[in-house]
Amino acid sequence: MLRERIYYLIKPYVPWRVRMALRRITARRKRETCRATWPISETASRKPDGWPGWPDGKQFAFVLSHDVEGPFGLEKCRPLAELEMELGFRSSFNFIPEGDYTVPPDLRRWLTERGFEVGIHDLHHDGRLYASRRGFKQNALQINRYVREWGAAGFRSGFMLRNLGWLHRLDIQYDSSTFDTDPFELQSNGVDTIFPFWVDPLPAYQYSQSPFSGTENLATARARGGYVELPYTMPQDSTLFLVLRETSPRIWLQKLDWIVSHGGMAFVDVHPDYLNIGGSRRTRREYPVERYVELLRYLGRTHAGQFWNPTPRNLAAWFKGTRNAADSHLATQATVDLGPMRAPDRTSGLAGKRAAVLLFSEYPADPRPRRAAEAMAASGMEVELLCLAGAASDLTQELVRGVRVFRVPMARRRGAKTTYLWQYGRFILSSFWFLARRSLRRKYDIVHVHNMPDVLVFSTLVPKLMGAKVILDLHDPMPELMMTIYGIHKGSTGVKLLQRLERWSIWFADTVITVNEACKKLFAARSCPLEKVRVVMNSPDESIFQHREPNELVPGGRAKGTRFSIMYHGSLVERHGLDVAVAALGKIKTSVPGAELWVYGQETPYLRQVMNSVEHSPLCESVHYFGPKNLEQIVEAINACDVGVIPNRRSIFTEINTPTRIFEYLSQGKPVIAPRAGGILDYFGPQDLVYFELGDADDLAEKLEYVFRQPAAIDETVRRGQSVYRQHCWSSERLRFLDSVADTLGVAPHVTR
Repeated sequence: MLRERIYYLIKPYVPWRVRMALRRITARRKRETCRATWPISETASRKPDGWPGWPDGKQFAFVLSHDVEGPFGLEKCRPLAELEMELGFRSSFNFIPEGDYTVPPDLRRWLTERGFEVGIHDLHHDGRLYASRRGFKQNALQINRYVREWGAAGFRSGFMLRNLGWLHRLDIQYDSSTFDTDPFELQSNGVDTIFPFWVDPLPAYQYSQSPFSGTENLATARARGGYVELPYTMPQDSTLFLVLRETSPRIWLQKLDWIVSHGGMAFVDVHPDYLNIGGSRRTRREYPVERYVELLRYLGRTHAGQFWNPTPRNLAAWFKGTRNAADSHLATQATVDLGPMRAPDRTSGLAGKRAAVLLFSEYPADPRPRRAAEAMAASGMEVELLCLAGAASDLTQELVRGVRVFRVPMARRRGAKTTYLWQYGRFILSSFWFLARRSLRRKYDIVHVHNMPDVLVFSTLVPKLMGAKVILDLHDPMPELMMTIYGIHKGSTGVKLLQRLERWSIWFADTVITVNEACKKLFAARSCPLEKVRVVMNSPDESIFQHREPNELVPGGRAKGTRFSIMYHGSLVERHGLDVAVAALGKIKTSVPGAELWVYGQETPYLRQVMNSVEHSPLCESVHYFGPKNLEQIVEAINACDVGVIPNRRSIFTEINTPTRIFEYLSQGKPVIAPRAGGILDYFGPQDLVYFELGDADDLAEKLEYVFRQPAAIDETVRRGQSVYRQHCWSSERLRFLDSVADTLGVAPHVTR
């Protein structure tokens, strides 16, 4: 790397125009000699052995990233992100932690709240990161501090300098400091592939060159784990428009079509510093943003429906999850057939660990505990789960897809506060004795407790005293939920008691998991440090909710007088507002005579009350109740409907809730009308869903008619919503969950699927 070191030693003393002129002279010569390998190297199209294909049958991946090099680039981040959101894309913004600017926390927060990613771009961006092993080791400590502080997953070196063996020192999920082919870079040796690849945890040939040598043994170094390498595969914008002085995105489009034809990864690196946004006078260091916009519009126009647009973090998580995985059925004696499942990953750091799960609900009917338990079992853990018996026909013990299920002969019943107290108390005692008895036979390594109630966590006392770690999974904040159900005042004694029990329960647990950012902030504000809480969202299982494009199905009714089916599914309780949906249906019956409301869910007193009111009204032929359905049947129902509704009433609970049903409708390419609430707006932008005001039947009716009248606009909204959903699909959330389990246990997950 002598040439690189000399270049960056003299760089501060040579004017930009002189340096650029020298680069252009060199580039012209290289362009002539490298025509066979740039911008396309045919050998880079070879698919890796065992390549699984892209998710949901997509033809190729399209990944956007931005390196922010200076203060001018920093100023353009928000306008650039808004432009991409308008076109339906999300990207990663990589900032220099200790460069010529300071990254405002509110900018990072603004980006991540809208589905963008924040990454680390070098440390100082001075070309000296790899100058010495000792220096890199010190810089790595600083970089890791920013990784933790920013919640970053990825890294890219300044000027594309790199030493992949050294990067194992960083606490990252992926690196993107390489390229398939780029002779114009100082360190110009490319990796010659348009696919992501895995960098193993310091194999022997890298270990001898690494900064670990002499300070750590090979086993210790390898324990840090590997990472995913994401090479950029589209020429850099600075190379095209500043060095080579191209006046159109022609080369971008040519390379994109070639990548598409080979099913690879189109990874774009665009610098906000060089974009002329907003119509201001263009400088010598800028090019028109329209060239970038043309690339994005060409993609949507020419390859619509063919591409997957993950952020680099999500692509890396997916690739890590699919690496070397093979489908197989578990050889179990399960009496419940839930379909094929991945074979346990015996290479996982979790393999052989023993886990217990406590669930005051039915299994496998409750989807979040089911997905979590199966994920642990697939990672090689031995999982035992205690739950309620939902029906008399449920077996007391059985093996379900690798999870050993034990059931307490007790049905869950909704009712008065005393009913809840009696049921909770009985289950807590049953859980305590179950864990104590089985811990004495063979100790648990970890216990996963699902609320409600929060205090169920204290039934883990015996295994905790014996060394087990405890994860408390807070599905719902109990104080807010009870305030909503029973109309209790925020300052009441009961609410204060629930808040205190929540605080004690969180203190007792080693790790806390919750369902969204709104709940995380709520728990952190009143019960624990922010870093103790992790988010694992309630995302649908892609093996059941398989992705569909909006135009794959013809809607049931778009013309006046034909059927227009509105679907509601989920818990039939007052806060979820079925009566609001019925009222909205009544308001559109004249303008949309064929409108119907389909209702799915377990029968409750509230449902009977709503259906009784419908029975003697003009809507009696338009509201249909189909009872409870399993997930596979729900998928069929969603595919048959025209629009899904989340007609929540306004309450302190529904303000912070992020309903999983939104993701379920979007996965099937269906529009969804959702409440304008904080728990939803934390993830979805203003154009990603159709919104109505919480509890407002008039506004819901207006939005229903809009969906009916504007199918083309709605399809675009669905596509934007699906791009958000893809960032939080279960394949990604599953890895976050297993990472939380592994971190709690102090082991590396090394999960392959």
